Amino acid sequence: MQTITKYLALVVLCVSVQLINAQDTIPAIKNEKNIKMLKHLKTVIEKEEKDFLKIEVEAINKRLNNGEITSEEAQKLKMEAAKLAALNIENRIGIIDNKIALLERNSYGLNREEKEVKLGIAIDGEEVFSVRGKNKLKKYDKRTSSDFVLAFGLNNAIIEGEKLDDSPYKFGGSRFLELGWAWKTRVFKNSNFLRFKYGYSFQINGLKPDDNKYFIQQGNQTILQEFPENLKKSKLSITNLVFPVHFEFGPSRKIEKDTYFRYSTRNQFKIGVGGYAGFNIGTRQKLKYELNGERIKDKQKRGFNTSNLVYGLSGYIAFDDVALYVKYDVSPIFKDQMVDQNNISLGVRFDVD
Repeated sequence: MQTITKYLALVVLCVSVQLINAQDTIPAIKNEKNIKMLKHLKTVIEKEEKDFLKIEVEAINKRLNNGEITSEEAQKLKMEAAKLAALNIENRIGIIDNKIALLERNSYGLNREEKEVKLGIAIDGEEVFSVRGKNKLKKYDKRTSSDFVLAFGLNNAIIEGEKLDDSPYKFGGSRFLELGWAWKTRVFKNSNFLRFKYGYSFQINGLKPDDNKYFIQQGNQTILQEFPENLKKSKLSITNLVFPVHFEFGPSRKIEKDTYFRYSTRNQFKIGVGGYAGFNIGTRQKLKYELNGERIKDKQKRGFNTSNLVYGLSGYIAFDDVALYVKYDVSPIFKDQMVDQNNISLGVRFDVD
């Protein structure tokens, strides 16, 4: 329960805080796009919390069946888990609702600029008392912007001395997911051709062994072994918190107004090259099979000798907000192995501002 809560808190922190602090003045078209995305996100949040609750209830039932806790203790734990899920849904959706209201309220305030406000008293045209104030400035040159990052696609491993075609992992079944936030800063004062992009991401790399195999840990070695029953599903999920850094190249369009100017990369091609470094925050193997006519779901939370520190190379080719994305872990998946395995991923990436 504590582990799930920690991960959930990290995800909420990554998404909700940035949504609150996202810039207030954006084009009307992007307002509509972001409002639609936020409304969809409410459904995603509710489903995600219910899935977390389902996993927690299954774990409590397993402890009950194993005789580790009593029925009363199990019922109490389920009630606590349900209460936590309900509060998480309420708080996270409340944040989204506030952001939607803010975007809808400011849909037409698109050209805010600083204006001097003067209140005073005049007699025969002569000012005898006045108070000056200023509305909030729209920054003239904003060199840094931020994006919500979502990426997903196929995942696999390059094994030392073997071809990728000979991988023991399913090509269609092994996938990855990445969620994060990135800041983008213009490098040169009078040109936007080169941008420095940096941030943080949660990367979940999944590997599904082929031929009815699963992972076992033998001392400091992690190997694949034939499962004694017929597996319906076998998957190893490795979750990493990483800090990507990219140099982004590409043209942009300059938008000039009386009180500000911006560089826009909307509907432009971009190329990003760089890498990432971070650490492993969780490894889990999930097995599904039937035993004596009963469906079994086995979730194993162990280290499996996965590398604690992770680092790699990544790059993307994008048009507008959509990119073809590739990343490669230079660090091995499992440490102290006789044969190194390195994770590789290929998919699509969305950078949504």
